[in-house]
Amino acid sequence: MTQEVSLSLLQSIVNSKRELVVIFKDEELIVTNTAFNKFFGVSSLEVYNSEYGEFVNNFVPHPSYFHKDKIEGNIKWFDAILELEEIDRVVSILTPSYVPCAFSVEIDKSTSDYYIVTFSDITQDLIKRIMIENNATIDKKSGAYSKKYFLQITKSYEDAAVYNEKIIAVVLVDIIDVKEDMFASNELALKAFTYEVKSSIRQDDMLVYWQDNKFLLVHLIDKGHTAQAMLNKLQILASHENIQGMEYRVNSTVQKEKESLNDLIERVHIN
Repeated sequence: MTQEVSLSLLQSIVNSKRELVVIFKDEELIVTNTAFNKFFGVSSLEVYNSEYGEFVNNFVPHPSYFHKDKIEGNIKWFDAILELEEIDRVVSILTPSYVPCAFSVEIDKSTSDYYIVTFSDITQDLIKRIMIENNATIDKKSGAYSKKYFLQITKSYEDAAVYNEKIIAVVLVDIIDVKEDMFASNELALKAFTYEVKSSIRQDDMLVYWQDNKFLLVHLIDKGHTAQAMLNKLQILASHENIQGMEYRVNSTVQKEKESLNDLIERVHIN
């Protein structure tokens, strides 16, 4: 089989893949599949090579992901990333419109001099993994996410909003009264509230215990929409038997264009 026929066959095979697939010979990029070309907004390998520089420069220099500044010594990037544990072989790449995406990287180097590299989009899976990592993310008093943990993953939540073409809404819930005859302790009241709220929201919505009987309910909504649906849920919850012994007030706000999550939180007047 000639090299031309072999490359044609490889091209046909990789084009059938949903993932982004590229093939290197030594360090020369020789094959890109349809999904890869579509992601980068190019029509062919030749166009990609003429418009983009060194391949490793595609990787965003973010501390949570692999990128060229993490390469130690004079080795190829594929060999450097293979030195990491499989779970850490993750890169962030921007689309031409600057939307960040996270990809797990799989490298097949079973054929001498050739590297077959597969990039699988795990943006959503990564956000979920970060959000449910371990019990250290949970506030022991309330059972909601802890403030410390939430502040650590705000950038990831912002990335999730951008990736899903959504905006972030935040509801401040301030518990202003807990009837002592209904709850044996304030801690039990907080846990009852957390249980009721978490039972009625989506998996990707985040209920965070902030401070002094205050919670933040952070969630994604479609652009141009309001947080009214979530407020309606909270109003209905107030009549649930398990939390009838508490009174709370709510204040909601929606992300403005290019506004960070931290700035959004400040606007709900929680500090």
